[in-house]
Amino acid sequence: MTNIRAQITGVHGYVPDYVLTNKELETIVDTTDEWITSRTGIKQRHILKGENQGTSVIGIEAVKGLLEKTNTNAEDIDLIICATTTPDMTFPATANLIGDAVGAKNAFNYDLQAACSGFIYALITGSQFIETGKYKKVVVVGADKMSSIIDYTDRTTCIIFGDGGGAVLLEPGSPDFGIMDSMLKSDGSGAQHLHMKAGGSRKPASLETIQNREHFVYQEGSAVFKFAVTNMADAAAEVMQRNNLTGDDIAYLVPHQANKRIIDATARRMDVGEEKVMLNIHKYGNTTSGTIPLCLWDYESQLRKGDNLIIAAFGGGFTWGSIWLKWAYDPK
Repeated sequence: MTNIRAQITGVHGYVPDYVLTNKELETIVDTTDEWITSRTGIKQRHILKGENQGTSVIGIEAVKGLLEKTNTNAEDIDLIICATTTPDMTFPATANLIGDAVGAKNAFNYDLQAACSGFIYALITGSQFIETGKYKKVVVVGADKMSSIIDYTDRTTCIIFGDGGGAVLLEPGSPDFGIMDSMLKSDGSGAQHLHMKAGGSRKPASLETIQNREHFVYQEGSAVFKFAVTNMADAAAEVMQRNNLTGDDIAYLVPHQANKRIIDATARRMDVGEEKVMLNIHKYGNTTSGTIPLCLWDYESQLRKGDNLIIAAFGGGFTWGSIWLKWAYDPK
């Protein structure tokens, strides 16, 4: 065992310029601003528009900003992991495209797919490379262009998702700060409730799958909500309990931004007040792998060295988990 802890030493986010408001959605599908806001907490979401614009665009901008903020030379990066559900292509990995665009010539890069839990899965994966002493600088990206797989005639899903993401730099540090503990879980029996029916090797794209609109997110909202409320809250509570942490010890809950009611349930289970909950779902909607790094980016100026954060997520798969992170730096 080494005495090295993986620490986040910088964070940066990116969202596209175009803003799709609830009012505009009222002109597209049968819904209202009041209905969307009361059930999800979402007021708007950002959409990546234009030809040949994939998730890599989001990741590239986030990583470029991260390298500039942390004064990091791209050639010093050892590894880039990109958590995404919407890769530019089946192959090569979107992480490969990001690495090439930012000049990370000495890094190896790969994608990780765990739906909305993707960023925390990738964060823990990246931390292992740091804690073994193998690498010094690992970039973890969480980014998605969800608009590319959303059916804008389906009012149950098109109101939820947006495009965006962020990136963090992991570096080695003392055991007093960084990723202190984590718990990752999955349950493949949940696949029936949240998936995309076609486009994979089981059901490749065909004229029939396109006509049947099977290349979009399929979600059974009530079933997913039930699982998410229970498991995301349980994961956060379990990590706290086994480390003897109470709500008073926590500076912030950093929850996946899927639905405000799920976030509120997790906060109640942790016994933390709303002033300790990172919340930006009203601005961005659910950006899948992008929500947690976007939260860290939005709240970075409010964080202090030593702050205890509980990061929690739940996603398709089903996948879920939580992380206890002790923040490693003061505002720069």
